Amino acid sequence: MYKYIFIVLFCFAASLSYGQNKKEAVVPVEDEIFTIRGSVYIQGSRIPIEQVDIEVNNGTYTTTNKDGKFVIKAKIGDQLTVMHKDFETIFHTIESGERIIIEVTSEDSWSSGRTKTANITKRFNQMIDSADAYLKKDAEKSIKFVGDALNVNVSPSQSAEAHELLGDIYMYWKQYDLAISAYKISIQNTETSSAKLKLAKAYEYNGDLKESISTYGNLNEKDLSNYQKAVLYEGVGDANLKLKNIPKAITSYEEGLKIAKRHLIAPKVTDLNSKIAQAYNVKGDKIKARGFFDNSLDLAAKENKKRSVEEKIKVAEFNSENQDYESEIELRKQALEDIEDIEKDSIIPNESPLTSQKQNYKIGNALILQNRNDDAIPFLEESRKEADKKGDLVVGKDATRKLSEALIKKGDTEEGLAMIENYENIVDELYAKKEQEISQAARFSRNLAIQQNRITALESDRALSRSTYELTQEKNKRQQLIIYSLIGGLVLLLITGFMMYKYIKQQRLANNLLALKSLRSQMNPHFIFNALNSVNSFIATNDERTANKYLSDFSHLMRSVLENSEEDFIPLKKEIELLDLYTKLEHFRFQDKFDYSIKVDESIDVDEFQIPPMLLQPYIENAVWHGLRYKTEKGHLNIEILPKSKDEIAIVITDDGIGRERSKALKTANQKKQNSKGMNNIKKRVAILNEMYKDKVDVTIEDFQDLTDVGTKVVVTLKKD
Repeated sequence: MYKYIFIVLFCFAASLSYGQNKKEAVVPVEDEIFTIRGSVYIQGSRIPIEQVDIEVNNGTYTTTNKDGKFVIKAKIGDQLTVMHKDFETIFHTIESGERIIIEVTSEDSWSSGRTKTANITKRFNQMIDSADAYLKKDAEKSIKFVGDALNVNVSPSQSAEAHELLGDIYMYWKQYDLAISAYKISIQNTETSSAKLKLAKAYEYNGDLKESISTYGNLNEKDLSNYQKAVLYEGVGDANLKLKNIPKAITSYEEGLKIAKRHLIAPKVTDLNSKIAQAYNVKGDKIKARGFFDNSLDLAAKENKKRSVEEKIKVAEFNSENQDYESEIELRKQALEDIEDIEKDSIIPNESPLTSQKQNYKIGNALILQNRNDDAIPFLEESRKEADKKGDLVVGKDATRKLSEALIKKGDTEEGLAMIENYENIVDELYAKKEQEISQAARFSRNLAIQQNRITALESDRALSRSTYELTQEKNKRQQLIIYSLIGGLVLLLITGFMMYKYIKQQRLANNLLALKSLRSQMNPHFIFNALNSVNSFIATNDERTANKYLSDFSHLMRSVLENSEEDFIPLKKEIELLDLYTKLEHFRFQDKFDYSIKVDESIDVDEFQIPPMLLQPYIENAVWHGLRYKTEKGHLNIEILPKSKDEIAIVITDDGIGRERSKALKTANQKKQNSKGMNNIKKRVAILNEMYKDKVDVTIEDFQDLTDVGTKVVVTLKKD
């Protein structure tokens, strides 16, 4: 039964996103500027040609490096002009965002004396091109090709290129810690502005915001293109926005916007207007936020349909937050029309906010918030239909739940309750799917670790082989160099060992966090379904006012649980509010069985203490369901928060119910199993949290009194941070 609430919490959680979910890239749209990677080779031999001039008809210009590689910004339909003194000018029209290979007629003068180097470069380029081709399709295969590219005597610049691509792979598949390591190695081999910018962004996505800002700050603007300068200020703004440093975020965005406007970088002008609007929204200045959102909407409409839809959805969310539901609905309806056109040419994955099922659901939700339940029902039904067609269980689940609410409010109680049954079936299916995805994620992480270990070993072997070769050549001339080389090899091994240790530690932390998410999410759904039955009973007896009051308190409780579901610890004040609401609901159902009280010692500042969310609820649930419910006369449930020392408090939960031993004798086999799971859940959570946060929580359970109804006493000791 734990699985229902597990899915509700799991689906609202942001954070279980992992690389195993294969992404389907949206095909680049005309007028959308993106990065083009290309190579210029001699036909047949694949020998690279350096210093080839590459020019786009929009004025953008670059040249190939010694490996024949180039990177340039362009859009579909642009024409590349490829020029060099030793071959005729070539013209190439951009048709997609894929890597471009340009081959020219062979010249003997180029080939002489370069056969061995050419073969190494040829193999390296082939492996890098293959890795790039599989980047968005198969992470393991793409990383394997990077490893194959490094499995030759590559130059520092080639190693830098390979590791930058490796970082791009990890970034795409959301393995940000591994991306950071790859970009660092790339920069160690050859410093490039692109790798440094990517490293800063990887730090941001990995949550190390101060390091991200520091990395951006270490960049020399003189080495950056105008586009990269705009990206730099945008990145600094993003990191400061996440740090809630709104003034600095706005200042950075505005500086980036000046550069983008000055150099006519249209996509960045749109992006930065949108981000300035978001920053003002967070600041609470809704008027300025709306002004910048109006700008971003107009600018996005001039770019392409996909970008226009993205911005409409962002502004719709802004309108929703500010309860401007009519404007929100209008924008989402416009977005639905545009999404229909986009889907004719490309596939939009379910994870994207640009799906018709999500927009129909949000329109229905906005209509419900306006008490327009009749109008909301068609949109929610359309959302369910689209979600079912596309296999989007998450949206299907939410739309079904919301549709049941709308039908019940409309008066179609029977149909609404039938929808609740459909909702439970979808939850079952989603639960099975999530369990499978968790298993796939673990396997994916292991496979990535194997590929990464191979690359790390190759780098170590290559470094050691080079050191050995140098030692052999200089053996009789430079004895001191031999010692330094040995020390260098040892240091390299130590660094490799340290990196492996750090990686394993990160994996262990990730496993602990995943376990905590799973355990946190398992709030016993017994209360939820009984609560829904109570609501149904109130409705059946025409006690609509009581039903609405009970449902309102129940919704408030569930919202609080979901808001806290991603946190390891929350303020004690929040936990007390949640417990008060939960106990109030239980008392509402069992008024004849017990009274309760919650007392907090005046000397305790509840804002100074942190507690794992939903840690105390199972003990209260046990007290009510397995102790007080079976009493002959009315019982008492008391929750007291008392000081224990300067940095410790005791949370004491006592009841004068029938006690643990008599409760066990009354339980069915299934009840014993469920109770055991609940207690084991708490023990596991406390054990993991104490391992991660150094014995912050302690729990003891004992009998409360020496009477027939011995009751139960639970003492939770909590340490201050």
